[in-house]
Amino acid sequence: MGNDLPPGALIGVLFLLLLLSAFFSGSETALMSLNRYQLRHKARQGHRGARMAERLLKRPDRVLGLILLGNNLVNIFAASLVAVAAMRMGGQPAVALGSLVMTFVILIFAEAAPKTLAAMHPERLAFPAALIYYPLLKITYPIVWMTNICSNGVLYLFGVRRGDNELQSLTREELRTLVREAGGRISNRYQAMLLGILDLEKVTVDDVMVPHNEVIGLDLDDDIEDIEKTILESQHTRLPVFQDSIDNVVGILHLRKLANREIRTFNKQTLRRLLDEPYFVPEGTPLSTQLVQFQRRRLRIALVVDEYGDIQGIVTLEDILEEIVGEFTTDPTDDEIDAVRDGADAWLVNGTANVRELNREQRWE
Repeated sequence: MGNDLPPGALIGVLFLLLLLSAFFSGSETALMSLNRYQLRHKARQGHRGARMAERLLKRPDRVLGLILLGNNLVNIFAASLVAVAAMRMGGQPAVALGSLVMTFVILIFAEAAPKTLAAMHPERLAFPAALIYYPLLKITYPIVWMTNICSNGVLYLFGVRRGDNELQSLTREELRTLVREAGGRISNRYQAMLLGILDLEKVTVDDVMVPHNEVIGLDLDDDIEDIEKTILESQHTRLPVFQDSIDNVVGILHLRKLANREIRTFNKQTLRRLLDEPYFVPEGTPLSTQLVQFQRRRLRIALVVDEYGDIQGIVTLEDILEEIVGEFTTDPTDDEIDAVRDGADAWLVNGTANVRELNREQRWE
């Protein structure tokens, strides 16, 4: 064929073959470099190229077989043209030189450059290429099928099994990395909220509960006047009610139930009738589990107990939500400074400070 083509036509055909080779090489890299989650998102939004690419990548062995088949045919045809033309112009020495030059041209212009460009901007090439490859794969399917049978057979001999190329689920740590790497795409506030949700699994009720010695409650052994004073001065909507000791909780009082009652009719018998049954949870319960339990039971407060049944503290729904959205209470005690610097390498820390909150406030984590 090279003997019948004038030099101008030969150069034109070679240029076209190099373009096809570059297209095959670049589209291969582009398709394999696509972010599968972004691809699925675009496909669900109705992007035609993304839908075609997603279908092709469900069986990457087929699309790779098609690309490699086309690329090799194009390169072989181009090399043959150069060899025939070189033989006509200068014999065997020209063939050797032509092969060397053609190898360099293919390596740079049909492999390295298009693959690098495709890796930098995969979607720009992958989506248009998918629109071409999808119908082309149907046309050449018998040839591609035979190629895949042979290649999969070789892999089978080496103990490699072809599995389904389904999108794998991300682990919690991988999701956390994605959120952190989102950068300016997500505001700092939303980023902190997403990280807070992901951390619920490893944070337990012990980390956020109000400890035993800080629990404010009502002692039925106190005078009714003292009980009334505690209720009126309380900043909480729910209070544990106990007998003699906080370890002997008899119920939870929702202050809303007292809203329509006259103070002169209030007594301990009335108080007992208004109590809700206490809800106990074991220490070490992950916040993610406790959040679900609050939702199922339609409760907002729980008593944390150890393995012996002794009360260690109180955890509320608000405590868990604050792990996600941050502080949203107006408790004046929240303004207290838990740590102050004492010299260059030392800090004075309040003995009752929550270690987790302290690490977060001072950015020691």
